[in-house]
This record gives sequence, structure tokens and C-alpha cells, in this order.
Amino acid sequence: MRMLIAPDSFKGSLTALEAARRMAEGAARVFPTARLDLVPLADGGEGTVDALIEATAGLPRVFTARDPLGRPIRAVWGLLGDGRGAVVETSAASGLTLLGPGERDACRASTYGTGELILAALTALHQAGPHDAPPRLIIGLGGSATNDAGTGALSALGVRFLDQRGRELPPGGEALARLVRIDASGMHPLVARTKIYAACDVDNPLCGPRGASAVFGPQKGADPAAVARLDAALAVFAAKAREATGLDCDAWPGAGAAGGFGAGLLFFAGARLTSGAKLIMRAVDFESRVAEADLVLTGEGLTDGQSAGGKVPQAVGLAAKALGKPAVCLSGALGPGAEALLDHGIDALASAVPAPIALNECMDRAGELLTQASERLCRLLAVGGRLHLV
Repeated sequence: MRMLIAPDSFKGSLTALEAARRMAEGAARVFPTARLDLVPLADGGEGTVDALIEATAGLPRVFTARDPLGRPIRAVWGLLGDGRGAVVETSAASGLTLLGPGERDACRASTYGTGELILAALTALHQAGPHDAPPRLIIGLGGSATNDAGTGALSALGVRFLDQRGRELPPGGEALARLVRIDASGMHPLVARTKIYAACDVDNPLCGPRGASAVFGPQKGADPAAVARLDAALAVFAAKAREATGLDCDAWPGAGAAGGFGAGLLFFAGARLTSGAKLIMRAVDFESRVAEADLVLTGEGLTDGQSAGGKVPQAVGLAAKALGKPAVCLSGALGPGAEALLDHGIDALASAVPAPIALNECMDRAGELLTQASERLCRLLAVGGRLHLV
């Protein structure tokens, strides 16, 4: 038996590689002679840098940047193996997991630190001098604590966001309600000399019922009133960005990724929005590895209705379906709407939690629980293999 094990990270508890190893440990207890191919994945969120460094034999780079609330933090970006590409993930400097209990504040959190990482990556890419083709920068847009349309990052790159008196706005998405003018004349020149790819983990637009504020604001600390204010503020940003650039990007799928960071990169950095999961799957030659497998096993921390909107399990399921391979999603928990994945190539869903357990205990025991769940799942698969149904 050949099993391809390709999970995303279990946010806040296991990296994608750790999750893959735990799944493999459980599977090996039941199928000791199986060939297990471990392929840790990411979709633009946490683990994107690690996945692309591993896939391209690249190098990690450590940089001191600001976290979502402006505090200094050591963050990692990656130089790809060919030396002509780099990868930055928003979660490294502007991620939700960087905030402690009670610190989540979607109205005030900023992507400024991610802009600092972007500038460090751009500088390194261009230090080697001119080349036949421009270097490329991949920016992963998942896992953010922010809702500022990427204005913090763009500020770090030289763009100014001004109020009625010509003063620069304070950090955070709520302040965009007072935005009157955007001055992009100071944008760092290396941005225009680089191909920028925004790796999205969702396909949500910037505003509205499926927009960044309404769908992701609550998990970033926004109550219903704050969600309404943030959505209105992003609409102001979209209008002023159209005035400044002549572009209309706010309704694009993925513009709402990372609290609207996708829109900010579209408007002002000429970025190309792409599926983060598919980008990484291409880098690891995922299609050929699926073709060699008898079974595909994927998973993530929480599988719910958002998972079918561009997350790793959906991308894995579609790849498996295209080649006629069965696929199972084993996640930390199953939330409302998880069954939508059954329409995207996933054949079965399973949770790693065997009984009611407090969230903090689940996260502390994530590796142990995932190994046990993988073993239970494989025992069921072994039973199924012995059945002869007419």
C-alpha cells in the first residue's frame, strides 16, 4: 500500500511536517509495510515559508520586524533555492498566533511588520545586480491578525495614507474610515522591478457578506459592531485606491485574504493573486506523487465551511479526484460546513478528538491525539479492505 500524507499545519499546535509525521506514525502501526510519502503543505498561511524552502532547497533568513501591535519580533522569511526568488508569510510578523489571550484587536492590528519583511526580501533579491528576468517574491496571505487591507505593509514600503488634514493615519483597519487620499509616489522602486505573487488561502472578496471583515473579523477579535465599522472602512479604502490607481480590484476573488491584504497588493504592488496551496503543490510535484499513491491523507487544525474556499484539504481533494484516488481529511476538529469538502474530492472526514476535551488540552496533546486518530482511521480502512460488498 502506498499512502500520500499531505496535511497543512494544525495552527498553534503542530507544523505541517509534525502533523505529517504523527499521521504516518499512526498509519505505520496498522500498515507496517506501507510506503508512506510525507508531503507537508501550506496554503499561504503558517508553514508557507518552510514548505517552499524545503521544496526548493532554499535558505531561511531571520529578521527583526514588528508584530501586529508594533512590538519587535524575530521573524523568518525564505530565499528560494535558485537565488532568484523569495517567500514571505504574513503570519510570521502579522499572525494571529503572535497575540496572547485578550490581545486580538482587528481594528488596531497592522501588517507593518510584514512590510518590513517584504523590504528585507526585496533588498536581498536585488543585491546580486541586474538579471535577464526580474526576481520573484511570493507573499503568503494566510493566518493574519489584521484587517487593514495591507496598508501597514504598504506604509513600510513608502505609501502614505492620509486624512482630511494631510496627516498619516494611525495603524489598523478602523482608521481607514478617515482615509481621504493615498500618496503612492514614495513606493520603494524595487517593488516595480519584482514579480510579486500573493499566495491566498481563501477566495473571499474585500467587502460585503463574504468579505474580509464579515467572515474573518470575529476570529480576530471583532464583535458585530466592529465588523460593521471595519467593512465600511475597507469600502472607503477601495474607493480611494480606485481614485489613486484607476484600478478596480476590491471584488476580485482573494482580495479579502489576510484582512484585505490581497486587495492592497493588487492595487499598489501589481501582485498576481494565486492559490497558495496550488502554488506549493506545483513546487513539490504533487500531481506525480498523487499518481503513485493508493490513498491520500490530508488535514488541518479545524475543517469547516471555509476549508472549501481555497484551503489545503480542498486543493488536495481536487488533485486526488482528478487522478481517481481516494482522499480522507483527518483534522483536529470538524466545524459547521466541513461536509462541503465532500463535493471537492474528499471522500471522508474524521476528527482527531475522540471525546469532549478542553481546547487548551487538545492543543497541548495535539501530536498524541493525531497519532491515535490516524491509527483508528487506518484500522477502519483495514476493515473496509476485508469487506466484499455486492
